[in-house]
Amino acid sequence: MPQSHGSQYKRKPTGGTKRAWRGKRAYEAGSEPTETIRGVAKKRWVRTQGGGLKVRLAAADAAVVTDKASGKSSKSKLLRVVRNPANVDYQRRGVITKGAIIETELGQARVTSRPGQDGVVNAILVEKSQRE
Repeated sequence: MPQSHGSQYKRKPTGGTKRAWRGKRAYEAGSEPTETIRGVAKKRWVRTQGGGLKVRLAAADAAVVTDKASGKSSKSKLLRVVRNPANVDYQRRGVITKGAIIETELGQARVTSRPGQDGVVNAILVEKSQRE
C-alpha cells in the first residue's frame, strides 16, 4: 500500500491541528520500497516528478568499496549481508539498505548509499575494532 506524502497535516501557529481541506492526490502517493537483495544485478528505472529518472537497484552482486586509510576505491564482489540495523527482518532476509554491514572480498563494509534510490551500492571498509 503506497504511503501518502502530502503536507496537509501541519499545525496552526497556535498549536492546534488544521482540518483536512481536501482529499489525497495521486501525485502525493509514495511508492513501495525497493528492497535491494544480493543476486545478479537488476535495475529498474522510475519516472520522477519533473520528468527525471531514478534508478532503483532491485538486486546487486558488487559494491564500490572505499578504504578510508588509503583513500582508494575499488569494485568488490558482494558476498553476504552481515547486519542491517534498519530492520531485523531486513537482516534476516539479506536486504541491503543504507547503514547495512556487508561482507565483500575486501572485508566487511558499511553501506553509505541508498541502493533503492541511487541505483548503486557504495560502502566504506569497517575497521576491525568496530566489527567486534
